[in-house]
Amino acid sequence: MNNPLLASSALPPFAEIRAEHVASAVQSVLAELRQERGRLAEQPHAKGKEVLAFHELVSERLGWVWGTVEHLLSVCDQEEMREAHDKVQGEVVAFGLEIGQDPQLFARLQAARQGEEWPTLTAAEQRALDQLLLAAKLSGVALQGQQKARFSEIEQRLAELSTQFSHHVLDATKAWFIDLTQADQVQGLPESWLQLAHQTWSAANPQSQGGSPQTGPWRLTLDTPSQLPFLQHSRRRDLREQSYRAYVTRASAGPLDNSPLISQILALRAEQAALLGYSNYAEMSLASKMAPSAAAVRAMLQRLRDASWQTGLQEIEELRALAREQGAAEASEFRPWDVAFWAERLREQRYAYSEEALRPWLPLPKVLGGVFALAHRLFGITIAAADGQAPVWHPDVRFFRVLSEHGQPLAAFYLDPYSRPQEKRGGAWMNECLGRSARAGQPGQPRLPVAYLVCNGTPPVGDQPSLLTFDELETLLHEFGHGLQHMLTGVDEGLVSGIRGIEWDAVELPSQFMENWAYHRETIQSLSGHVVTGEPLPAELFDKVAAARTFRAASAMLRQLLFAWTDLDLHSQPPSHGGPLEVFAKVAALTSPLAPLPEDRFLCSFQHIFAGGYAAGYYSYKWAEVLSADAFGAFEEAGLEDEAAVARLGRQFRDTVLALGGSVPPAQVFEQFRGRAPSEEALLRHSGLARGAAGPV
Repeated sequence: MNNPLLASSALPPFAEIRAEHVASAVQSVLAELRQERGRLAEQPHAKGKEVLAFHELVSERLGWVWGTVEHLLSVCDQEEMREAHDKVQGEVVAFGLEIGQDPQLFARLQAARQGEEWPTLTAAEQRALDQLLLAAKLSGVALQGQQKARFSEIEQRLAELSTQFSHHVLDATKAWFIDLTQADQVQGLPESWLQLAHQTWSAANPQSQGGSPQTGPWRLTLDTPSQLPFLQHSRRRDLREQSYRAYVTRASAGPLDNSPLISQILALRAEQAALLGYSNYAEMSLASKMAPSAAAVRAMLQRLRDASWQTGLQEIEELRALAREQGAAEASEFRPWDVAFWAERLREQRYAYSEEALRPWLPLPKVLGGVFALAHRLFGITIAAADGQAPVWHPDVRFFRVLSEHGQPLAAFYLDPYSRPQEKRGGAWMNECLGRSARAGQPGQPRLPVAYLVCNGTPPVGDQPSLLTFDELETLLHEFGHGLQHMLTGVDEGLVSGIRGIEWDAVELPSQFMENWAYHRETIQSLSGHVVTGEPLPAELFDKVAAARTFRAASAMLRQLLFAWTDLDLHSQPPSHGGPLEVFAKVAALTSPLAPLPEDRFLCSFQHIFAGGYAAGYYSYKWAEVLSADAFGAFEEAGLEDEAAVARLGRQFRDTVLALGGSVPPAQVFEQFRGRAPSEEALLRHSGLARGAAGPV
């Protein structure tokens, strides 16, 4: 009775939750939901609405308990919680299959779809019902006997392998570090890196006394705030190589080797697709996405590759030429660990600034204020700090409330902004804590959404606030965009409110849309302020940043195409076409101007497709970027300096893309906003890969 995972409070009491609470909470909720399913089964004339209500109950109750456990595992990983999670994961997966494969529930949904009840349902209910029918088919509801049992076995095993894959990546990342003690080992590195590296070393050696950011020791890790600046600025090529090799071979050897897991995952997915009658897993995955076919995806990838390839070759040659010009040893044999270093030197030469030079103008408190001001300008909302009003899982976590134009509460969100490599998985993400729902609320008052926004930005050092890189700013805007779609939904049908029910290849639209504002002059003025003087980013420095927007854009495009194409090929080609590494190498030959190392094992840490939701769907980033660039193009066409036009379009974006969520197919949502089907022109223009490429705005 005292289990905090079964608390009646709206928000999880994170500080009270322990590993020993997990099994009893999960089993209690599963028993409750099975009892509810039994009650529904006893009602011979139950309607589609009642089946929808049951499915939402499953989503709500299990999502609250299991979602909280998985969230804690991602932001404060502990061995005890891992064990508790893994112990009951099989029960959760089995229950999901029970519901997905329940022939009675499926039959009632079909009856509602084909019978007299259908016209009486709202558009959102119809959309939710259609998606449940498709999900049931993809869960094997039509399978019988041995095939059904095998499908369930595969689903269980895939869940186990996915969790194991993720654990291996985190553990391998945590396990590698180098402690640097000599001045020549940190030559060229900026002060911000020295401060963070010394702070990291000190935290790992609490008994040691002395040292400083200027004298060391310093700890280099594979965490992005540590490794990326090191690759960009370290003049010790041997250490850059050591760090780079460690990064691209993470989780590829010894007890943490993910190679066998990859082969098992791919084989099981192929078998699962075959059981459902699909020719391959990619075809199965695309059945629930916006893209009409794998051929359509490949055609898009090919067009983007053709627009980028020659420029990508030139971009690598420019780096080689600069190394030759400066008499560097690597000029004779340019290697992957040289790219980031010489790209930064070329940026400094061409645009007279470095990524590190921007940090003092991007302190996180000022950035947040500017991002919230942008949301007010575009969408008419106000975001107010509410720290202390909700339980948190770490002292760094903040809590905010979102208010309407009239001061009415709309939503809330947690922000976990900083890297914690010993307990928090890498990357950045948005996830839901609570979704908007009429059924979960009070009469006439739907339950309001709450989001998790999680980043791995550079943490504060000493008394100084977190100073962001421009890339970290874009990441914050990206996750905030996801959060806005979850929080500003106007849909009360819980199964398709917010981000629920949105096809996976359209879900990146609002996140990538928000990134564009990082290159808007007035927006940058409002969210920048020098950490010492408070002065906004100087106009001449912004002009350099804006001019550099297309710097190495072809290389960035080709890198994403490498990941997307590899993912699609891995999930659509039979094993006879070669193992995963061979597939990766073949795609790299078409998309990588500088060939990866033969020993590159990037696939062993490719969590998006082996431990996330992007299997046969990594192309979604580019598919949705076409949508997001075209959506931002509407603002450009109207005039970004026209406040009335920007506000009008912002409200229109809110009322369509953000408000409709999964209640309307994404192609229709986009056309409601843009007035036409999407075009790739804006994406190529923003990337400098088409005529009329965008400059500063």
